[in-house]
Amino acid sequence: MPKAVKPNALAWLLVSVAVVVLDQWSKQWVLASLPEHVPVPVIDGFWNWYRTYNTGAAFSFLSNAGGWQIWFFSALAVAVSGLLGFWLSRTRRGDWRTALPYALVIGGALGNVIDRVQHGHVIDFIQWYVGEHYWPAFNVADSAIVGGAIGIALFSLLDGKSKRKGG
Repeated sequence: MPKAVKPNALAWLLVSVAVVVLDQWSKQWVLASLPEHVPVPVIDGFWNWYRTYNTGAAFSFLSNAGGWQIWFFSALAVAVSGLLGFWLSRTRRGDWRTALPYALVIGGALGNVIDRVQHGHVIDFIQWYVGEHYWPAFNVADSAIVGGAIGIALFSLLDGKSKRKGG
């Protein structure tokens, strides 16, 4: 008797597509609507729209490296997305605790790759701050990457604890 094929989690790539679409739409809005490097208050004392650019990676890492970093981070993001896509193909479709975080990271990584290839930098526009303490500006793709990474770590930790307890 042939082994029944269980549906894999590749359908979760629709979440990745939604992240890319929302990310690129928001960045087009930013380019059409926000001035460069001028804070536009959303919630005074906490949140501005602030159009800026990042040629590096997280927290502008390697932003002044001369240009090679754009291709390096793009290739790295595509490779990580490919690996996560492969893992999705081996994940049960109903395992949302694994599939959703992977899909968020894939969508965020590819959203920023589009920027790097199209513009030579990533468009950031969300700025949070308290008093004189500012968090580095970020975007929808960055939010998806961070949310996905937290999900991967958190659910891995929780799954590990339940396996150790025998549950």
